[in-house]
Amino acid sequence: MIFKSPFPPLDLPEVPLHEFILAKASQFPDKPALIDGPSGRTITYKQLAGGVHMVASNLVKRGLKKGEVVAIYSPNVPEYAIIFHGVIKAGGTNTTINPLYTVDELTHQLKDAGAKFLVTVPLFLTHALEAAKRAGLQEVFVLGEGEGATPVSELMKGDGALPEIQYDVKNDVVVMPYSSGTTGLPKGVMLTHHNLTTNVLQFIPLEQLNETSVMLAVLPFFHIYAMTGLLNGALAAGGTVVSVPRFDLEQVLGIIQQYKVTNFFVAPPIMLAFAKHPIIDKYDLSSLKIITSGAAAMSVPIAELCAQRIGCVVKQGYGMTEASPVTNMNTPLREIKIASVGPLVPNLEGKVVDLITGEELGPNQNGELCFRGANVMKGYLNNPEATANTLKNGWLHTGDVGYVDDDGYFYVVDRFKEFIKHKGYQVAPAELEGLLIGHPAIADAAVIPVPDDEAGENPKAFIVKKGEINEQEIMDYIAEKVAPYKKIREVEFVQEIPKSASGKILRRVLIEREREKLRQN
Repeated sequence: MIFKSPFPPLDLPEVPLHEFILAKASQFPDKPALIDGPSGRTITYKQLAGGVHMVASNLVKRGLKKGEVVAIYSPNVPEYAIIFHGVIKAGGTNTTINPLYTVDELTHQLKDAGAKFLVTVPLFLTHALEAAKRAGLQEVFVLGEGEGATPVSELMKGDGALPEIQYDVKNDVVVMPYSSGTTGLPKGVMLTHHNLTTNVLQFIPLEQLNETSVMLAVLPFFHIYAMTGLLNGALAAGGTVVSVPRFDLEQVLGIIQQYKVTNFFVAPPIMLAFAKHPIIDKYDLSSLKIITSGAAAMSVPIAELCAQRIGCVVKQGYGMTEASPVTNMNTPLREIKIASVGPLVPNLEGKVVDLITGEELGPNQNGELCFRGANVMKGYLNNPEATANTLKNGWLHTGDVGYVDDDGYFYVVDRFKEFIKHKGYQVAPAELEGLLIGHPAIADAAVIPVPDDEAGENPKAFIVKKGEINEQEIMDYIAEKVAPYKKIREVEFVQEIPKSASGKILRRVLIEREREKLRQN
């Protein structure tokens, strides 16, 4: 059966994303739109709108054509919003890049996305310039100054002239974050104006955001969770975004206290700290109204402990990059079931299908979760096969296993998609396996997720040797080639890797073996 959202349908305007997000700028010109938490540097709504226009004007003058790609390789800073929406107003497409990426990883995304320009910060400039050279980019911009790059301040100068640009809001791609999807290496997820405006409208009322909301941006803007929830959602509601470039618990607590943060999006490791760390008691966190967990499975006991300790609503939601990302969310507007990811957001349909037959299932039956709505992606960049495997007859197949209860609340119980969730980041096993097999002392390899209380999941490698090598050498070898969250944390040597008749790695067999070990211990 097809499940419907319990919320009334919304009117979904077909407008360009930047116009939608900046609609409150004229209403609140002098209000802080974005604040850098550590320094207090502030961008008002008037400055945001003006900066977006100037960036758009100067990118067009530098040759950015409609549909061309600008990469943003930066931690959370207030100027991120100016660049992001300036690119969109110029008719371009953003590809947002994990600031932890190595030169090789950065180069791959730049090439795959077909980026023309790159924007970064001085701290990352060495990596950025090397990757830009390898990928053949036209120009690198830096927030500040750095040799070999153009200061972003140059994009804020000039007459502001901007030719009229026609936006096809249902087809023009405004951002391409990279996701592993249900399988394989990271792929560019093509999200349109309409995908993102829809999703912002879908979750704003459920999160109870308005012009009094102050949202703390610890989660990285390059990730769809923060991109939609903070970089777009909070601004569309007329609220204030307080950003921090990296997570430091004591600094974050001080910022919540100083700026009276009301809404906090977190990944489970942050909730664990809020539930258990003794330093929490030293700060006044009474302004917090809602803590929403996403990006990975949340521990119910930890959530309950966090709610009791902080004295606010603690809930979870669910989504994926391919859905812009929010599909489900608990809300104070209805009963909160803390073990559930919540009901469907407005204007979205869901179904649960049998893992083998694809047959639609009813309430309280486990199967693959699927969704249909205007927030679902256009497809994967230059990958029609992966698109066809994920989008079937208009339905987004998530690769997650779950069920719907009698009240329409969704639960995620397992997954058969392959990527590993480490502190909310996606780690593609296939990427690590390819690197491992490239080592001359390794004959074969498989990588699976193993549970971890702090990180959620860690990558574990199963290795078939063809030469002398030990566990630490393998972990060091991978650590040199990937971002820190992708590191192999455990290694086990085996005689063979289980595979299907077609040669596909049977990771599920290894996962079941690992679970059996844990049960016995």
